[in-house]
Amino acid sequence: MGSLGVPIRVDEPVRRLGAFLAVGEVRGVEVGPSGSEFDAREREVVERVSSTFALETVRENPKIAALRSFYWRIGVDPTKTRPSSEALLRRVLRGGRLPRINNVVDAGNLASLSTLIPIGLYDESRLEPPLELRLASPGEEFFPIGGRRSGLRGGEVVLADAEKVIHLFPHRDSALTSMGQDTRDVLVVACGVPGIDPVEVSRAADLAAGLISDLAGGSPGSGVRVIG
Repeated sequence: MGSLGVPIRVDEPVRRLGAFLAVGEVRGVEVGPSGSEFDAREREVVERVSSTFALETVRENPKIAALRSFYWRIGVDPTKTRPSSEALLRRVLRGGRLPRINNVVDAGNLASLSTLIPIGLYDESRLEPPLELRLASPGEEFFPIGGRRSGLRGGEVVLADAEKVIHLFPHRDSALTSMGQDTRDVLVVACGVPGIDPVEVSRAADLAAGLISDLAGGSPGSGVRVIG
């Protein structure tokens, strides 16, 4: 995206693994609870995926299979730590609803469920550019949303700014850059791996940006840029 205000690059070792990103922005959001419009859109997406997928065959979906294959390649067991999009799909197929966090995060989860692409959202005011998708160093700290601070073993694929790790690729974001009531500008990042068409990842980022704008206000950028 030509107007992207946050510079991002993919380090060469990660590029060789085949990981890439599709990145967009939404500026001027108003963070608050999701309302009836989200509920209606959620019902539509849940009905579609429930009629398309069965719980016992989720892993056979090409996007899910590609993500799981990438996990094994980087030393993560996807039966224990699931790609975020697969976790959302399994939750819905078991009869659950998407979690309610706020209108921005809920919109991102809805886009991820709809496309089966992992999507991360970051408060731009809490970022220290530039950002880089790279391999973690041993002992780097990560503060996950909903979890405890932990030290990384080294070698994990992470998205980091100049000061901190903001994402464990492609499944968990940091509490340090999460949405708050004062969030106004959102960086949207969709995660791609070998076996998933970059066009599909770009569409996922674009859908997330559009849903955020619809449900939380603000204006999406002029497009999405694929990096990697």
